[in-house]
Amino acid sequence: MTAVEQRFREFKMPDVGEGLTEAEILKWFVAPGDTVTDGQVVCEVETAKAAVELPIPFDGVVHELRFDEGTTVDVGTAIISVDTDPGAGEAAPQAAPAAGKAVAEAPAAAPESEEKEGRQANLVGYGAAPASTKRRPRKPLPSGQRSAPAPSAAAPAPQAPAPAPAPARPEAAPELNGSGRPARPLAKPPVRKLAKDLGIDLETVTPSGADGIITREDVHAAAEAVQAARETPVAAPATAAQGRERLVPVKGVRKATAQAMVNSAFTAPHVTEFVTVDVTRTMKLVSELKQDPELAGLRVNPLLLVAKALLVAIRRNPDINATWDEGNQEIVYKDYVNLGIAAATPRGLIVPNIKDADAKTLPELASALGELVGTAREGRTSPAEMSGGTITITNVGVFGIDAGTPIINPGESAILAFGAVKLQPWVHKGEVKPRQVTTLALSFDHRLVDGELGSKVLADVAAVLERPKRLITWA
Repeated sequence: MTAVEQRFREFKMPDVGEGLTEAEILKWFVAPGDTVTDGQVVCEVETAKAAVELPIPFDGVVHELRFDEGTTVDVGTAIISVDTDPGAGEAAPQAAPAAGKAVAEAPAAAPESEEKEGRQANLVGYGAAPASTKRRPRKPLPSGQRSAPAPSAAAPAPQAPAPAPAPARPEAAPELNGSGRPARPLAKPPVRKLAKDLGIDLETVTPSGADGIITREDVHAAAEAVQAARETPVAAPATAAQGRERLVPVKGVRKATAQAMVNSAFTAPHVTEFVTVDVTRTMKLVSELKQDPELAGLRVNPLLLVAKALLVAIRRNPDINATWDEGNQEIVYKDYVNLGIAAATPRGLIVPNIKDADAKTLPELASALGELVGTAREGRTSPAEMSGGTITITNVGVFGIDAGTPIINPGESAILAFGAVKLQPWVHKGEVKPRQVTTLALSFDHRLVDGELGSKVLADVAAVLERPKRLITWA
């Protein structure tokens, strides 16, 4: 590793979840010239699962931010470079001979804009910095010679004025589509962001830059063409729709949720069963628990007792807590319960889970549930908290919905929907009385959960909610 490479270190986009391949840079907290320390958060990124703050693992001064906010970057791509020895840039010119002063000062004095222009564009963002990629073009080899002889390690470096900029090292030719153009449009991150902001599909833009790279002017020209087409009189419905539609890119949590739901719906054969139950005693117990000193300050609500009832049902019917392994053609039965709670957030639907929920006491479960919901609403749920779930509850009742047919979270075998609790006429002890009633819906994967097993689980949940004293006798 050269001295320059040791001095300028790159921080690459890490895999902040399980197998994530990309993340969008939401916000930079630093700028070029800022001093950073090991562990300091430099940016916030959004993955397919959550918004995550990224700390940098070394000290130094920010040299360059490689991507703009709003850019989606592949995992493993350098997003920021840091000068870990900023003092070296000041000392180098004094130690260098006068004849070589221009060469010694070049790395420190080169404007950032020139360095950006010097980097080689590729399919994802930029290539490496010029200092590590520029080299002289290879001369043709004599006929029959397979490779050029290696230079002697002892040969002294020639002293000469700074050479003219050499062309960047050629990369492998990009894959082409049927029309002879690159399969993925070539454009720098700022140009991609401009296209996204203007609602322009880069696939439709004709590039004018060198090597088929799309420029800002190309994007603006495409946007003007689209605007001109919109202003051309067409059918009345199209004219009426102008200014009344919003185009929102599908990405982040919404993109991941859509793909997961499609995969689940068309992979696992869903069966959904319903039961309507009198939960008057459960609602009374919730009111009593709110006054319990041991639960003071904790989140006590009907969902807490629904979660506890489901955990009791799983203990009585453990085979419901399993996963279908298609690759190995196995059913994986799990002796622990990571209880997922579907949460609607401004970023979309997420399903964080409470680890080892089956081993928690009621106060511990209430504390974990409150922390889970609070973190989700703040948009601070980590990918780890949304991985490894075994079974899920979705509380559609908070929206006033009676019931539904929930889609199983990928990798799980069942999901329980808890409907709205409403005062309804109900036969109680032989008389029609107003009672608090709700509907439960359990969707399960029929590949590994038979109708009998699914029915038993749902019946047990209903029985506990109807008579919550069973929490003591069955738990």
